[in-house]
Amino acid sequence: MRLSATIVVIALALAGCAGDTAVSGAPSAARGGAPEPMGGRWQLALAGASPCVVNFGGGASDLEGTIAPEGGCAGNFYTSRKWTSEQGSIVIRDHNGQPLGQLTLAAPGRFEGKANSGQPLTLMR
Repeated sequence: MRLSATIVVIALALAGCAGDTAVSGAPSAARGGAPEPMGGRWQLALAGASPCVVNFGGGASDLEGTIAPEGGCAGNFYTSRKWTSEQGSIVIRDHNGQPLGQLTLAAPGRFEGKANSGQPLTLMR
């Protein structure tokens, strides 16, 4: 009887640990959502170019959403159509799903990062 109780306790403990792990084996904190709510108008600026306005829409979760540039975005950012949250960063993707740049939260309402070209990139409210 004691062996059965020990097995049950161990099984429950292991099940609790499994609840903190994503299907890929990564902790759920690493998957996390966007570092802050992304919906609304943002100003996207690529170093050496004029900033443009992009509208971020939320998805079914805080892990992804849409982007609609208002026009005049430098580089390939005029093709921005989707954002995803990956390990605490925001990745901006084009109409084919290819990444254009990656940013991390620098301050409330401000992200900093790099375009795939290596140029500094900022995203601000």
